[in-house]
Amino acid sequence: MPVDIDIEHVARLARLELTPEEKERLAAQLGMILEHAAKVGEVATAEVPPTAWAIPRANVLRPDEPRPSLPVEEVLANAPEVAEDRFKVPRIVEVE
Repeated sequence: MPVDIDIEHVARLARLELTPEEKERLAAQLGMILEHAAKVGEVATAEVPPTAWAIPRANVLRPDEPRPSLPVEEVLANAPEVAEDRFKVPRIVEVE
């Protein structure tokens, strides 16, 4: 099913200046893209119930339950700088 495309109109909308060769090449490419899109529209989906996902999904998150955290020493082991059992970061706010 060939698709009629006004490539000059499309180029104007996109604010493109195309040479005749570019117009011919792009018209052919755009025609192929639109033909493929038309095939997607031909798929029989009348009997398929609408879904939000292509496959069934369950809750993919773990339960939000309190658990023991890491010891402070282990957390700070890879910190670039430490001060009084805390991460030390550069000041980003000027003090007056």
